[in-house]
Amino acid sequence: MVRVVLMASSIRPTLSSLTISPPSSLPLFNPSPRLSFSVSRYHSFGLKASRVLRQDGNPVRVMASGDVSQSVAAASPENVLEWVKQDNRRMLHVVYRVGDLDRTIKFYTECLGMKLLRKRDIPEERYTNAFLGYGPEDSHFVIELTYNYGVDKYDIGTAFGHFGIAVDDVVKAVELIRAKGGKITREPGPVKGGRSVIAFVEDPDGYKFELIERGPTPEPLCQVMLRVGDLNRSIEFYEKAFGMELLRTRDNPEYKYTIAMLGYGPEDKSTVLELTYNYGVTEYDKGNAYAQIAVGTDDVYKTAEAIKLSGGKITREPGPLPGINTKITACLDPDGWKSVFVDNVDFLKELE
Repeated sequence: MVRVVLMASSIRPTLSSLTISPPSSLPLFNPSPRLSFSVSRYHSFGLKASRVLRQDGNPVRVMASGDVSQSVAAASPENVLEWVKQDNRRMLHVVYRVGDLDRTIKFYTECLGMKLLRKRDIPEERYTNAFLGYGPEDSHFVIELTYNYGVDKYDIGTAFGHFGIAVDDVVKAVELIRAKGGKITREPGPVKGGRSVIAFVEDPDGYKFELIERGPTPEPLCQVMLRVGDLNRSIEFYEKAFGMELLRTRDNPEYKYTIAMLGYGPEDKSTVLELTYNYGVTEYDKGNAYAQIAVGTDDVYKTAEAIKLSGGKITREPGPLPGINTKITACLDPDGWKSVFVDNVDFLKELE
């Protein structure tokens, strides 16, 4: 069991809010003809024939029911979990829904300094995606916005926290955002119990962004904060199933919360997952606004097995998406947070 070390915290929890799934008529993630993460598609696509194929030298059984699974019987649970530690993983993007795509793009580019990387419209499925960030998708963590036709508002709930952005000068960043009409929810200043200078701003849909004063970094979009009901359980899950490293924990008894930072690299050079536990709170309302994080992997089949062994729930069995052959698997963590794992090679092909 991983135990949380309690220390003085330098990060306060945000007050942003998140209910559980969106209406069934809406795409839960970003259904795309090229790389789809729609839950409805997860459960609907399949192959008709029953046969055994070979993929990367390993047997793959295609069931008549349409599920695709790779034989991992030869690998012991210990070997699978050990493999996770060696897998080539990176946080690829975060997906969430907005009510006015052009308005959000304008705010992110003019106020937060992001670049619009690409945009695609899928009229037959009544949604549009926009990808924004601080660098190309093949090397940077980016945001994927989803606009569903005719839906102008979502419930963020109480479970989602905020995104973190590293900036050279928090005061200047806030001045720019204020001048552009942005909403400042926490003025610049040091964190409680620490020296780091931060501020909080809110985008037009109510998503909060923490601005963190830091030196130059290759990954300015540096944090995704989610709230959990059992921090030790979550740390153990993300270490075992996701292969993340526990970078640090901090406790702030004055404000009755503890945080844990996990990721695939140091905080000043890569995007990290910030998990927040508020004393005595075991459940949250997840809303229908935030969707998921996507993570790259060398093998979605072994990844799914590791998730099962670690107590996670597979919501989309590993296998290729119909028509494009991009291999993915989708899961829920112990708190119900969704993640999608995408084959690394297939992901780069999709970008091409």
